[in-house]
Amino acid sequence: MQNPFATETVTFATPIAMLSACHDRVRHYAALTEKLVPHLQACGVDAAAIAAAQSILRYFDVAAPLHHQDEDDDLFPALLASATPELAQTIAEISAEHAQLAVLWQQVRSALLAVIAGDGSELTPELAGKFAVRYPYHAAREELEIYPYASVLSAETLRNLGIVMAQRRGMKLSVD
Repeated sequence: MQNPFATETVTFATPIAMLSACHDRVRHYAALTEKLVPHLQACGVDAAAIAAAQSILRYFDVAAPLHHQDEDDDLFPALLASATPELAQTIAEISAEHAQLAVLWQQVRSALLAVIAGDGSELTPELAGKFAVRYPYHAAREELEIYPYASVLSAETLRNLGIVMAQRRGMKLSVD
């Protein structure tokens, strides 16, 4: 699915585009998780498998939690301030999915740590497949059912959202 919020320049000054760009990486690393299974079956735990497991771990251990925090702590509350009952319900469902995805991630994480330790048997096709479907589906729901409503947010609210997102990552957003 082509990301409808992708722009040529994605920075914290364009926070919704930044969140959408993160979804592109979610799709990439979720798909890589699923691709790792047949690689393990064909080649065993080799250097490529370990490198893939490490990159997936790095993304979902670091970036994904920050992304969920950007949404749950900042974007969603800003949208809820003027949300319709339908949007409020969607936001509640999406927030609940964050907790469910965190549980699924811990299962996948354990299997990836086993790969790094030399055991590829824990990353089953079922587990990797579930992860490869659930995370991108969740991202697509956010892009289609929530992010379009960010267009009603003021420029100041979006600017502040970008500042907080940058600070969360130890960066400073230039606002000039």
